Amino acid sequence: MARDYLLVIDMQNDFVDGSLGTPEAAAIVNDVAEHARTFEGTVVFTYDTHRDDYLETQEGKHLPVPHCIKGTPGWKLAPACDLVRRARGAQVFEKRTFGSTALASWLLDKNAHGGKVASVELCGLCTDICVVSNALLIKAFMPEVPVRVNPSLCAGVTPETHEAALTTMRMCQIDLIEG
Repeated sequence: MARDYLLVIDMQNDFVDGSLGTPEAAAIVNDVAEHARTFEGTVVFTYDTHRDDYLETQEGKHLPVPHCIKGTPGWKLAPACDLVRRARGAQVFEKRTFGSTALASWLLDKNAHGGKVASVELCGLCTDICVVSNALLIKAFMPEVPVRVNPSLCAGVTPETHEAALTTMRMCQIDLIEG
């Protein structure tokens, strides 16, 4: 039995309209939520998850903007996405860094024991950090599984870095799709 997976990456308040929010991120929330609601397959959500010691971490030293601190309003999913997550009873992965090896391992296990993974699609935030990191990890873990990203359902830190991440993913045989 082949299965399709949709990974909704870090659609959290701090990336939408909080400490690291952008107009581009805010603009995709409802479309991402609708895509996750109607996706015919398994939907998974990730949460960028930091603790109070964030500024002492490697990431915090390079990006000294506290964000997605577990338990804060900024850590929570954007409301439209959270409604979908709850309605679907979707699996959640909390990740302390950009890419989630736990998520990639979980998919690899599903491919080996839970029925063939037919495809993995990613959408969400930020294209140039967490989306690209997870897409490349999954491609490395499962090179024969089609990995797809819908650019219109992603937003980067800036429009320029969004485009740069799309170029990187295209070069690494990640399919860019529309719809």
